[in-house]
Amino acid sequence: MEFEKLQHAAAHSQPPDVSMAKLTKDRQQTTHRLTRALLLSVVFLTFIWALGNGVPFSSQQQSKGPDVAKVQQCAIDNFHSDLSFLDPAVPIKADEFLERRDRLARALVASGVDAFVLEPGYTFQYYGNISQVDWEPWEPEERPFLMLVLPQTLETGEVVAKTAFLAPHFEEGRVRMLGIPSRDGAELDIVVWEEHWDPYATLMESHLFKQKKTTKEDGEEATHAPPKLMMDEEIRDFIARGLAATGFETVGLSPEAELVRQIKSPAEVELLRAVNTGTVMAVRAMRPCLVPGLTEDEVRDVLDAALLSVGFGLFFDIVLFEEHGALPHGGVRYWGDEADGGEHGDNPIVDHLPRAHYLGYSSDICRSFFIDPPKQQSSWLDRLNSFLPSCMGSSLFRRNDGTDLSSSSSPELRAEKFKVWDIVLEAQSAAAAAFMPNHTAAGVDIAARTIIEEAGYGYGFTHRLGHGIGIKAHESPYLNKWNKKVLLQPGMTFTNEPGIYLEGKFGVRHEDIYLVKEEGEAELLTGRRATGPYDP
Repeated sequence: MEFEKLQHAAAHSQPPDVSMAKLTKDRQQTTHRLTRALLLSVVFLTFIWALGNGVPFSSQQQSKGPDVAKVQQCAIDNFHSDLSFLDPAVPIKADEFLERRDRLARALVASGVDAFVLEPGYTFQYYGNISQVDWEPWEPEERPFLMLVLPQTLETGEVVAKTAFLAPHFEEGRVRMLGIPSRDGAELDIVVWEEHWDPYATLMESHLFKQKKTTKEDGEEATHAPPKLMMDEEIRDFIARGLAATGFETVGLSPEAELVRQIKSPAEVELLRAVNTGTVMAVRAMRPCLVPGLTEDEVRDVLDAALLSVGFGLFFDIVLFEEHGALPHGGVRYWGDEADGGEHGDNPIVDHLPRAHYLGYSSDICRSFFIDPPKQQSSWLDRLNSFLPSCMGSSLFRRNDGTDLSSSSSPELRAEKFKVWDIVLEAQSAAAAAFMPNHTAAGVDIAARTIIEEAGYGYGFTHRLGHGIGIKAHESPYLNKWNKKVLLQPGMTFTNEPGIYLEGKFGVRHEDIYLVKEEGEAELLTGRRATGPYDP
């Protein structure tokens, strides 16, 4: 009976009231759950793929800078692959220092001068093999320590140099220990003065100038012209004034005296060839090692390390990217400017002006070259972003640094860079052909300047063409279009460095070193010139 009652109740019961809206909502919720699960699976699988392929997935990893140490080692290894440029270079021998002084003595006679006066510095280094830092490493000494070169005429009529020194008495021993070359190894002739003496009066009363005084028959001292001293261009003003106040007649450098340093010996030529060729080769060795993200300072440091690795000394090195190169010697922005990491669009141009010393002689070269920008590779987030449906809010996966690293320079600017590079090289070639004996210094400048002016960029060639080079990076004669009195002579060495500088855009300079020969074309002392924008 109970079973039959239950059957009857079931047969007469009503089904639940299920609406179509509720069914639709349930289906939508199920679809969303499945979609989210699918997207999470895609994100997870992409993340696993990125880890397996070494793809950076954090902003910290993406912003990691270049491995500067690796770049530096690459440059050093490339540089050391061929150091044959050093083989002909040897230190200047003692006999050459004596020969230089003899040449100076003859120039003093021609100039009507009794003695040449100099103190530690580049000129002292040239005649005595002692630089400023050899004498005082920290700063120039206020106590006068002077070298004097006096002409003497031998019985044969030959003019030779007598070398003497003025030094504080307590420094006499140190002066003798410096190893200043002397004729036949003779002991140095040193006039000493005590701290409470007048050093210049001591010099006047010394045996060096005593022969300038004679006595008349009545016992009175005869009157003679005061000793005439030629001042080196580097001598400090207080010394020149002290000598003049004591009664010496002081005069400046004569052309004859300047010519002694301007004409280089074969040994000097080989030293200049070694240090300048080596500096260019260091730049070439470094270039293929450069990577995106390096700053100007980092590139400079990489080259400096390469130069130091072969025994070169550093004293002035500039690296300039793009518009910074429009200032020939740079500006304050290139020192540690982290914002300039080498990402400057299509074909960024690098101006490199390194200078170094080797065995006392200077390099002064410049190379302007191009580097292709890296191909932009998207991060795993960007790749994921490219296929996620827009309805899912894909902007959450975009980088938000506000910098468009893929921007590039205009085709017009790119073309102008290459055009200017070629114009400057042509101007350098014209100047090289003008390095001939008896040509004026002005004529060499004008040869290069004419090429640049005819190309329409005369306004951008803002400096002289070049200058002499030797112990100092900048020596006379100077190549500018007003220097019409100086005639080039065999043995002179010069920089040849035309440039075009377009402020706010870029700058290009090519710089090499040339030796004027007895006849024919000048000799290149930097190995070879740049051959193209990618081959400095």
